[in-house]
Parts: sequence; structure tokens; C-alpha cells
Amino acid sequence: MATKPKHSPEDDLAFMRSILERGGPPPMTLAICYLAGGLLYGLQCLFHVGQFAGLIQWPDLANLAFVVGISASFLSVLSWAILRDRRTGGARRGPMATRTLSAAFNATGMANLAVIIVFGVGAYRDQDFAIWLYYAAIVFALQSAAWFMAWTLKRKGWMLATALGGWVTAVTLGVLVREPFWYLGVCTLACFLLFALPGWVMFRDARAATVEP
Repeated sequence: MATKPKHSPEDDLAFMRSILERGGPPPMTLAICYLAGGLLYGLQCLFHVGQFAGLIQWPDLANLAFVVGISASFLSVLSWAILRDRRTGGARRGPMATRTLSAAFNATGMANLAVIIVFGVGAYRDQDFAIWLYYAAIVFALQSAAWFMAWTLKRKGWMLATALGGWVTAVTLGVLVREPFWYLGVCTLACFLLFALPGWVMFRDARAATVEP
């Protein structure tokens, strides 16, 4: 005589969901990288908007130094955040939802690196800078997927808003690759609203968790 299983698949899924939703704050390292990246690259996009509008007319060497300085600053913050994460153990010691969230964004970062290589080589080979501009659209699409996963785990409205905003931004940038002024304008807003702002929210939540008794 067949015995009835003690737990149905639905029960197991509900149990896993309850564990995930009780997860702690987002990883501090992720928050710092998002906040710094959004502010720095948002500033760079705003700088290029000023150049396109004729408000900024610097010598070529000064323009190059500014762009290199932005990337160098972000890499410095990224290196510091990674070293900090290794010292403290980071999200590896956190709740399941925090570890899952961190893994999702790390995987997205790996995909971004592949996209950089593919579009960079393609743009250089075909001598068409517009091909490179599609890179940003793909980045926002990947970020949208990661944030949607974060929303399914955490069920926080701002995560869903960020996911939807990333999707809309990806489509918009893909359409505007031949319209540099509007493309830069969308990139500027997206960096501040979809990177820096979520980074600040995560940073605030993570910092609040560290001071709780």
C-alpha cells in the first residue's frame, strides 16, 4: 500500500521561500560598488552630455585624463570592496537570500565581461562605434534580469522598479545608438537612478543592520 509523502513539492517550495524571505540585508560590497559605479559613470555621462552640447570644451588630453580618472577611481573602489569582502567573509556568512543575491550579481558581472569583449572586438573590427554602444543596452538588460531575481527573493517594490527601469533603459538605448545626445541623456539618468540610487538604498540597509543590537 502506497504511503502518502509527508511533504508535497508545494510544501518544500513554500519552506524554501520562507527561508529566503527571512534573509538579511544586501551585501555591503554590492551596495558600495553600485553606489560608486552609478555616481562615477553617471558623472562621466553627464560630462559627455556637456561636451556634446558645447558647454565643455577641454583639450583632448584633459578629456582623456578625466575619462581614465573615472575608471581608475571605480577600479580602486572595486578593489577595496573586494578586499574588504575577503577580510570580513562578506555575504558568504550571510543568510541564504543574501548569498543568493550576491551570487546572482556576481554571475551578471561575468556576463558583462563577455559582452565587453564581444562588442569591443566587433566595433574595432567593423570600425563602427555604434556597435560598441549596444554594450550599455545589454548591460542594463542583464541588470534588469538580476534585479528581477532579487525581487522574487526579497519582494521589495524598489527592486521591481529597478528591474523594470533596467528593461526599459535597455530597449531605449538599443533604439538610440544613432542618436548620441539622447543616448547619453538616457545613460546619465539610468546611472543615477538604476545604479547609484539602488546602491544607496542597499548601503543604507546594510549599514543599519550593522548597528542593530
